[in-house]
Amino acid sequence: MAMNFIGCDREQAFLMPPSLRDWVPEDHLVWTVLDAVAEVDLSAFYVSYRSDGHGRPAYEPSMMVALLLYAYARGNRSSRQIERACVEDLAYRVVAGNLVPDHSTIADFRVRHEAALAELFTAVLGLCSKAGLASVGVVAIDGTKVHANASRDANSGYEAIAREILAEAAETDQREDELYGDARGDELPKQLRTSAGRKAALRAAKERLDEERRTDGEPGTAEAKTPEREDAAVAIELDPARFVTRAEGRRAWLREGRRALDQQREREARPVARSRSERLLESARRLEQELQAEHQANAAYEAYRARGVMRNGRRLGAPPKPYRPPELPHGEVNTTDPDSRLMKSLGKQAVQAYNAQAAVNEHQILIAAEVTVDSPDFGHLEPMVDAAERDLAAIGAGSPDVVVADAGYWHKRQMEAVVSRGIQVLIPPDAALRKNPRPGLDGGLYAFMRRVLQTDQAKALYRKRKVTVEPVFGQMKFNRRFDRFQRRGRAACRSEWRLFGASHNLLKLHTHRTAAAGA
Repeated sequence: MAMNFIGCDREQAFLMPPSLRDWVPEDHLVWTVLDAVAEVDLSAFYVSYRSDGHGRPAYEPSMMVALLLYAYARGNRSSRQIERACVEDLAYRVVAGNLVPDHSTIADFRVRHEAALAELFTAVLGLCSKAGLASVGVVAIDGTKVHANASRDANSGYEAIAREILAEAAETDQREDELYGDARGDELPKQLRTSAGRKAALRAAKERLDEERRTDGEPGTAEAKTPEREDAAVAIELDPARFVTRAEGRRAWLREGRRALDQQREREARPVARSRSERLLESARRLEQELQAEHQANAAYEAYRARGVMRNGRRLGAPPKPYRPPELPHGEVNTTDPDSRLMKSLGKQAVQAYNAQAAVNEHQILIAAEVTVDSPDFGHLEPMVDAAERDLAAIGAGSPDVVVADAGYWHKRQMEAVVSRGIQVLIPPDAALRKNPRPGLDGGLYAFMRRVLQTDQAKALYRKRKVTVEPVFGQMKFNRRFDRFQRRGRAACRSEWRLFGASHNLLKLHTHRTAAAGA
């Protein structure tokens, strides 16, 4: 008997048009993503497109959003790999409707809709809430270092940056000398050296400007043009009552001055320029800003000491040692991504990174995702609780009942502020590797928290921390390869982190729906 095989005829033509819905099974992740995108409000994506239909057509924003969410859920953040998958992968072809967006189009979409993509996190969280996955009984907060799209070797001081700027200027002068010779290089072109030539050129320019005004003047038709930001002066206000650390010493004031400057930069959200020349100038500007902030913080501290009393009425001690801030900027900044910082982790080499923060509930659903530029987690407890409550309020959910975090988040004032909202806080005052309490920290809130954590109820609640937030980081960083940001700048990295967090929540939602359907 002859062998019997299923035939493989690559020349067979389809007799009927194929349906995309038949290409992947009904319980595939792609349908969860498409259903989710159909439910969320995408109006923020549409406002930047022309409403009159003129110009080259753009890809449907809902398709692009679904494509990014599905790609991120599969651990694919490369625009080139996404473009290739739209040709080779059936699920991607279903999402894109057999279209193949160019990789530059995908990358430009992420840049153009940076803020809207970040807000998708809240929209997807709302879908999880409808499915009963956004419960906020116990919320675990933690941070993880994620490599920046920059090398640690790109950190430079002010003098090195200034030398490179001057060397680049000298090279530009040399090239212009070779190109123009003895001429200045700004002489008028030949066609503009006569009266008739100038009139013809002006008429042509006027016609182009009139056409551009007609196009740009139509409401809602053109993408908003962002004016160049002027250099914002450093104007920091320091309130000792809001300090992360105690306000008695000069170092605390200088540290809070740098923190206030970081907050100002976060509000400005300057994009990182592509041109190295522009990045060098921006790096020099930042170092000059930091020196200016140090001078202002030092002056504020001197005024604080001159008053002689603290805010609570207690008299200050002996006058501090004289200090004169440096005349030239000191420290280093990364010339590739000026927002990123050199960060250390226990037992690991320092890396150029961001500190990605997450608040996770018992279903391993991210309820808050933020990015900071501080290496330690100290001082980020209250900001992350604020972020969690903000995202939960946007979807109509309540506040957490219990917040758990490791010892790195211990901050007495912030813990008391969170407890005053009716939220229980469980944070050990000692690191896990420590066998004995830290010297001098054995009374007050430290002793109270140690006693609380010895109770069976508190032990059971705190035990949930490791099995709640740390597996999420494992899934995101190792299983789906989010170990390095692809974009540069704090605002861009925040958008990328929140979009990836939204894809994580979609995976959890898909698993929940699949399990419910099979029950």
